[in-house]
Amino acid sequence: MSQVEKARLLTALHVPENPLVLYNIWDAGGAKAIAKAGATAIATGSWAVAAAHGYRDGEAVPLDLVLTVVERISQSTDLPLTVDFEGGYAIEPAQIEMNVTRLIQAGAVGLNFEDQKVNGEGLYPIPEQVERIKAVRRAADAAGVPLFLNARTDLFLKEKDGAAHAKLLSETALRQKAFEEAGADGFFVPGLTDKKLISTLCKLSTLPVNIMAKGKPQSLEEFEKSGVSRISFGPGPYISAMEDLTTRFSKL
Repeated sequence: MSQVEKARLLTALHVPENPLVLYNIWDAGGAKAIAKAGATAIATGSWAVAAAHGYRDGEAVPLDLVLTVVERISQSTDLPLTVDFEGGYAIEPAQIEMNVTRLIQAGAVGLNFEDQKVNGEGLYPIPEQVERIKAVRRAADAAGVPLFLNARTDLFLKEKDGAAHAKLLSETALRQKAFEEAGADGFFVPGLTDKKLISTLCKLSTLPVNIMAKGKPQSLEEFEKSGVSRISFGPGPYISAMEDLTTRFSKL
């Protein structure tokens, strides 16, 4: 399957109420295991990739190492690969464009791209993030790959009080619309866990909505009914795997 075909397949897998389920991995071995188990696409998690190589999250992993990991994963499976690319490992659009070009060359056909200021304070204002998203799209267009650009907002992660999340929906809707107009294909809202609010957002959003689930993969039915098109697990799989490893060694 060509890279273009993989990108188109990844896009087609985003279906409301029949969502793409991504159990985020961090290396080629994990990708092969998930593929063998029946996955339809592969996704990395930035936290897990960082931790697996002894780094903290937040673009602390050298970009060259990230791209090496992506290349090894993409060469180990024929499934579409989407990469948690954090903030693009850059602030300025020109550098983001170059970095995304390298990511596509490594084999990715999708990416998460967040609006928080990595290692900074708060979120990028909408106009600034729009220019950053346009840079991602320019890189994809130049490469001739219909990259699935999953625009992530950290509004809900930044607000620790879940009771205040309803008040963020208007700002969320503004960001979704602006990001879509800039070239986003999906809208990722990690930190939003209230089923009613997720359902409301799915009705408001004109992009496929991606949420982050916690717990076991079997507990997804309520999210599916809310209208989401994509469910991912973030660092959960890595944490579970390390806990299992620790437990097994302790019993030797």
